[in-house]
Amino acid sequence: MMISAFGVLLLIPSIIFNNYYIFMIILVFLFMFYLSIGSFNFCSMVSYVSGVDLISWGFIILSIWIVLLMIMSSYNYKYSNKSKEFIFMNFFLLLFLIFSFNSFSMFTFYFFFEASLIPTLFLIFGWGYQPERLTAGFYLIFYTLFASLPLLLSIFYLLGLNGITFYWLINLDLNFYLFICFILAFLIKMPLVMFHFWLPKAHVEAPVSGSMILAGVLLKLGGYGLMRVSLFLYNYMYTYNLYIISLSLFGGIFCGLICCLQLDMKVLVAYSSVCHMAMSIMGIFSMSLWGLQGSFVLMLAHGLCSSALFCLVNIVYDRSGSRSLLINKGFIIFMPSLCLFWFVMCSNNMGSPLSLNLFGELMLIIGLLSWSSLSMFYLMMMSFLACVYSMYLFSFVNHGFLSYFNILSNNCLIREYMLIFYHLFPLNIFSLSFSIFLLVM
Repeated sequence: MMISAFGVLLLIPSIIFNNYYIFMIILVFLFMFYLSIGSFNFCSMVSYVSGVDLISWGFIILSIWIVLLMIMSSYNYKYSNKSKEFIFMNFFLLLFLIFSFNSFSMFTFYFFFEASLIPTLFLIFGWGYQPERLTAGFYLIFYTLFASLPLLLSIFYLLGLNGITFYWLINLDLNFYLFICFILAFLIKMPLVMFHFWLPKAHVEAPVSGSMILAGVLLKLGGYGLMRVSLFLYNYMYTYNLYIISLSLFGGIFCGLICCLQLDMKVLVAYSSVCHMAMSIMGIFSMSLWGLQGSFVLMLAHGLCSSALFCLVNIVYDRSGSRSLLINKGFIIFMPSLCLFWFVMCSNNMGSPLSLNLFGELMLIIGLLSWSSLSMFYLMMMSFLACVYSMYLFSFVNHGFLSYFNILSNNCLIREYMLIFYHLFPLNIFSLSFSIFLLVM
């Protein structure tokens, strides 16, 4: 782990020489190598409060891969006046994310969990598209900080009572208010329905790299935090999971219906993220092995699939200058090859075979049906609506008559094809070695 920490730090001076791609690919293979060197039940190589298990390993690999693809997607910034600042922000965000997933102490996790907010804000404020990005940034700050102060106070209370914040050694006599303080910050980060209003605003105003990291990794910090606090909150999670799961079931259907009415492509993909995260929240709060494993798999799959969809929306936006489905039509006529990627990613988004989404959703559905068979109708509706809005997005963009407002200057670039392929390949190839993910928990 010390090698990987120094590897991320060495990425920052590599900005000067423009050879950071090589270092990032080496980092990805370095973390992949960890899988072949023994058990992941507990593996600490830095200190008492820092290490890696399989959950951390999966999210760290995802973080490095998404940041690499963020830089690749923002090729226009490479030759601008703010190019080095942009890469610098990405690497600092990656550093905070890796340290967040490395942390086995509640306090250090909280510190890096909140620190990752700062580079994200700079990405939205500095490279966003419209003046409304300031409002979106303030939504992101205040929704996150609203629940972060109670979490910090509860961590200090925990430290004073136990003298330790190590996940596996916490023995706490809880009450309902402490339980809410521990989980609320993570539920807002995921986000839980009714606390999700910051997410569509942040996605719409962020650049494509900001949307990729938000959907790809930052939402997963909430799920990772819930998995960790479930190690000592399980009694209260068993008691109150009825309310959280019921709200998520209702919210998943509600947001699915909102997706079916959207005309802005970015907002549609953002609300589909809320639907998928509702499934992950239900899996964690079901407190079953299949639910937790399915939630982990679905979060990894959603990180790749949703990031790829934002890249596809950005490719269309670069050609037409609009995200509206009323203007962006008929792209199959002059981008037939890109239409194939649209089809595969929309299919993966609805949970098609040979994608991690399918395996994650199947495990989650089994876990939730074992919790209560009454959830069957709602899960059927959520799966059906995911199919409806994915087909709606694909068919509107690729079929129909070309709009007279479009100025179709050029075809898709090889760099953009490779960008989507680098999302698609791990999303479908890891499903062939699915037994790796069954080692979780």
